[in-house]
Amino acid sequence: MSYRITWIEAERSFDATPDETVLDAARRAGVVLPSECEFGGCGTCRVKLAQGQVSYEDLPDALSPAEAEAGYALLCQARACSDLAISTERVLEAPTAPRRREARVVHVEALAPDVTRLVLAFNDGEPWVFRPGQYLNILPGDTGPRSFSMASSLPADDARGEIELHIRQIDGGHFTQTRLAKLRPGDKLDIDAPLGGFGYHEEDYRPIVMVATGTGIAPLRSMLMQMLASGDTPPIDLYWGGRTLASLYLHDELTALASQHADFRYVPVLSRAHDEWDGARGYVQDAVLSDHPDLGEHAVYLCGSPAMISDAKQAFVANGASVRYLYADSFTFQHPVPVDAAA
Repeated sequence: MSYRITWIEAERSFDATPDETVLDAARRAGVVLPSECEFGGCGTCRVKLAQGQVSYEDLPDALSPAEAEAGYALLCQARACSDLAISTERVLEAPTAPRRREARVVHVEALAPDVTRLVLAFNDGEPWVFRPGQYLNILPGDTGPRSFSMASSLPADDARGEIELHIRQIDGGHFTQTRLAKLRPGDKLDIDAPLGGFGYHEEDYRPIVMVATGTGIAPLRSMLMQMLASGDTPPIDLYWGGRTLASLYLHDELTALASQHADFRYVPVLSRAHDEWDGARGYVQDAVLSDHPDLGEHAVYLCGSPAMISDAKQAFVANGASVRYLYADSFTFQHPVPVDAAA
């Protein structure tokens, strides 16, 4: 008898017998899952069971009864009792519960021909709390919610408590092509916020590669503001891909940041560059691998089009990146993409 084990994030499956650990079965099948001590003491192989049950000879030291009851497992000691679906995703704890609030339009301006900067604020006097990397839903009322990542720095850095969004126009998008163009300072919008489990995993403390296309730069900008301000981050390489330099609407800001911080490097990548462009060309994920042929020691953050994220994940894992340290903006990759999604 054997059971089918499906690793959700890596889209890999393998078989395990009841008398072997899930980690041993994965190795037998050539599937590399995160692991370290292999006796249940470190927790590196900890996963969430999205489906199925496991058993142990003895409950591992690094897994509490409450965690086991909540559906977590340590694969170096766990034996499958059924087919399993396992998740290695590590979602960050929310800084506050999401709720509906009324926001006021403060400012609207074009950042690029197809990108608008929308700044919102609240009138209720309550502080604006979020984790850099999170997103919000705008509720237009006449259609469904529209999701946009915050590009803002930490709330403490902005006494006005304003939210900055970078909104890309979508052909046929009701909000981005109709409502957005009509917004004026003082107009009201209902929002649900903050949302999402994306953000900086400080506990990793590995060299960081950030990869964005289009307005996927928004949550990474928010995270960078936090990380660089702390003065205690590992080296960060940010790769931002666009068709032309005009589409990289934060190019000057990021270039200035790179000149101010020795451990931050900004690499613009253009897919349709003019002949005089002397920087990186082509797909942004290829530019990363040109500089980092082995990503085994890095943490990687991906924000942008679903196609880029899917291609980058496959290419990076094939070049040593660990799925445990590879993070993608959840609302652009793992969940259905809203019609006017930010990235």
